[in-house]
Amino acid sequence: MRLLIDFFPIVLFFLAYQWQGIYVATAVLMGATLAQTALIYAIDRRLQTLHKVTLLLVLAFGALTLILHDDRFIKWKPTVLYGAMALALAAAQGLWKKNVLQLLLGTQLRLPHSVWTRLTLAWVGYCLFMAALNAYVAAFFSTDAWVDFKLWGYIFPVLFLIGQGVYVARHLKDDMT
Repeated sequence: MRLLIDFFPIVLFFLAYQWQGIYVATAVLMGATLAQTALIYAIDRRLQTLHKVTLLLVLAFGALTLILHDDRFIKWKPTVLYGAMALALAAAQGLWKKNVLQLLLGTQLRLPHSVWTRLTLAWVGYCLFMAALNAYVAAFFSTDAWVDFKLWGYIFPVLFLIGQGVYVARHLKDDMT
């Protein structure tokens, strides 16, 4: 269920783009992200910071796209989001010695400190990779190619999360023996 909630704004964006173009798709994305955030709040009775930041960026960059009639804003939103996530994780870990992943998931997963640190570094690297990849596609390819990348590019987070799961499972198994 959660997976469907996470993916429905991008699917609706893609369908709206195919139907009516980037500006209608941007408005649909804004509405779908707002609905997604409301649904998550209805289920959990709270929102994580990532949900709030994502909603803020979608609404801000979407509004700029629609008001200025310039699709570059919506195309660069993922780069800003991934870059901000990488910066926040790296700053928390490096400057404030706080492992955000451990703070969020530490009650659900018992992992050694070194594993939490490696997971955070992996997330920083992943976010930087995705920010750079989106920037490259947004800057050097057509809007059609960028929209296709947004839909089919979801293979990257799926593969990353599977890899994270395999890595974490290895350490959970060791912890239980």
